[in-house]
Amino acid sequence: MLSTRDFICFTSKSWNIINLIKLAKDEQKLFIFLLDHKEYLIVTLLKDIQNDAIDSSIEISTLLRKCKVLAVRLKSEEFGRWVDMELSGYKSVDELPDYRVMKVISKGHFSGPFNSGLKNADIPLFCIPDDLKEHFEYSKFPVPVIAIQSLIDDCDSGTANEPWPAEVVALLGEKIYEGMNCMQAWKVIPVSKLVSMIDAVRNRILNFVLKIESQNPNAGEAEPNSIPVPKDQVHQIFNTYISGDVQNVATGSTNVSQSGKFIVNKGDIDSLSNYLKSNGVSSDDISELENAIKKDSELGSPNEMGPEKMSWIANMYNKAASGAWKVSASVATNTLTKGINDYLGL
Repeated sequence: MLSTRDFICFTSKSWNIINLIKLAKDEQKLFIFLLDHKEYLIVTLLKDIQNDAIDSSIEISTLLRKCKVLAVRLKSEEFGRWVDMELSGYKSVDELPDYRVMKVISKGHFSGPFNSGLKNADIPLFCIPDDLKEHFEYSKFPVPVIAIQSLIDDCDSGTANEPWPAEVVALLGEKIYEGMNCMQAWKVIPVSKLVSMIDAVRNRILNFVLKIESQNPNAGEAEPNSIPVPKDQVHQIFNTYISGDVQNVATGSTNVSQSGKFIVNKGDIDSLSNYLKSNGVSSDDISELENAIKKDSELGSPNEMGPEKMSWIANMYNKAASGAWKVSASVATNTLTKGINDYLGL
């Protein structure tokens, strides 16, 4: 007689009922077993996506297409748009999530006098003009995710190469190593980092569907005219588990902004407080900001960056500059200003 554990093991490996009947000595007992455990025969879309996200043998494009179905059933345009960009590629590098950008080094072949030369020599970053430096310090991948997977599959070594444009090689060729000319240059792309890109997509999907399932286990089977999970909850889950640290204005809302992994709602002091805490601001400093907001309101500047708020930001800037707050001064100013602006709806 098959145990529940055996049955779950079989079904998790996509065994069908015919396989189970062949393995069972007593078909009548098997039939009774199936009736008693019919819940294990039902694989929801959320469970199916979870299984595919965990199983690295499932193609990432197959997993994403199932997510596209889920996006429609959740009525989540932002989730659907992210899925489409992963499947078809990003139109602009400005849209790229952080996991599609990697820091790299460059190498090159150099020729010198009397048949001298260097092979696979490192190219120091300081040799590259400032206006080009970022382009050669990072590699950005706007291509469809299947192209990244193909690059991994086709790579026989531990690295792939991204050639420098010929015009850049000609421009900088004699300015890298004294007395030598660069004949060929390329960025070195570790395959392990490409694998990490694919894993980042899988992990985001897994975390997203697990959280959706906690809200409604049958969300993937929603009827066309139903709302299986409230849109604001789906939006917040997407911001937390998919878009990560991207700091963009929240889609479809004029009064909500995403700051890091926390949403700052217009006029909501609790959401502003959570955002500041996530950036290392102490409870005492947050209390001082609340007092500054009240004072500005009394002075007639409730929805503006009034003098009390500006004074508080300046004080926090000084803390960052002195090391009392463990962030850089520039990050401090940008972080605080953005959070307060989101709270004010500016």
